[in-house]
Amino acid sequence: MKKRILVTGGAGFLGSHLCEFLLAQGNEVICLDNFFTGRKENIMHLRDHSLFEIVRHDITMPYFIEVDEIYNLACPASPVHYQYNAIKTIKTSVLGSIHMLGLAKRVKARILQASTSEVYGDPLVHPQPEHYWGNVNPIGPRSCYDEGKRCAESLFINYHHYNGVKIKILRIFNTYGPRMHPNDGRVISNFIVQALKNRDITVYGDGTQTRSFCYVDDLIKGMADFMESPEQLTGPLNMGNPMEFRIIDLAEKIIKLCNSGSRIVFEPLPADDPMQRKPDITLAERELDWKPVTGLDKGLEKTIEYFKRLSLD
Repeated sequence: MKKRILVTGGAGFLGSHLCEFLLAQGNEVICLDNFFTGRKENIMHLRDHSLFEIVRHDITMPYFIEVDEIYNLACPASPVHYQYNAIKTIKTSVLGSIHMLGLAKRVKARILQASTSEVYGDPLVHPQPEHYWGNVNPIGPRSCYDEGKRCAESLFINYHHYNGVKIKILRIFNTYGPRMHPNDGRVISNFIVQALKNRDITVYGDGTQTRSFCYVDDLIKGMADFMESPEQLTGPLNMGNPMEFRIIDLAEKIIKLCNSGSRIVFEPLPADDPMQRKPDITLAERELDWKPVTGLDKGLEKTIEYFKRLSLD
C-alpha cells in the first residue's frame, strides 16, 4: 500500500539513499532538509519524480503535514560538522525530536529515530549490545552529538509510554558509501580523498583502534524493514556490520584499492575518540532476519568510484 512518508535530513548521505529506496517501493516521499550538511546534488536525480517533494526547513522549528510515517534523520553526523555549532546540534536532536514526535502524535504516524552508536561513547563492553548504557563524557567535545542523541532516545521512549506514539529507535553504526560528503571528516571519506590525491593518509593514534563498517544499501534495507516490523518492536535496535577492522588496516586497503602513492602518517588521537566500536546485531538478526551482505572490498570499490567522479580540488 502506498504511503506518504516524511524523511527529515532527506538530502543527506543516508537520507538521500532512503528517499530513493522509499520511492522505488511506490511511496510518496517528502524530503525535509535545511541543507546545512545535506546537499542538493544528492537528490537532484529524484526531483522530477512525480511522488517526490523537496522542502527546505529546519526541524528546530515546528512543521505541519499529514503523513503516515516519519524517518527522523536530521542532524549533522560527523565530528567536523556537529562540532561546528554544538548548540545547534543539540537543538536539532532535542527540539527536532520534540517537534517530530508532536507531529507523529497529532497525525498518528509511525516514527523512526536515527540514533547512533555514539550513545555508547568509548565503550567498556565489546561488542555493544542494546542493553549496554554506554560510557559517555557528558561535557566533552563530542557530547553535543552523543548526549543530544541520548536525550532524543529518552524523548522517543517517553512519547511512546505516555502518549502512545508508535516509535522505532535505530542505533546506526559506521555506515559508508556513495554520497558521503568529501569533507565530513569521517575515516573512510578522509582516507579515500587523501588516497585519490596521493596525499599522506592521516591516522589518529597508532591505528590499532577498531571500527566496523556497514555499506549504505544494507543499512537502508534494514532501516525500512525495522519501520515495517511489528509495533511492539520499538528498539533500541543496533544496525551495522559486526566485521571489525583496525584503522591502520583500513588505510592500507584504501591505498591499494585507489592504486595510490600515499603514505601513512600518524597524529595524536582526538579527545574521547573510542578505541573499539562493533555492534551486537543479535536482535536485528532474530527479529528482522537482517544482516549486512556487502563485503568491505566491494563496498569500498563502489565508494571510491563515486569519489573519483567528484571534483576534489
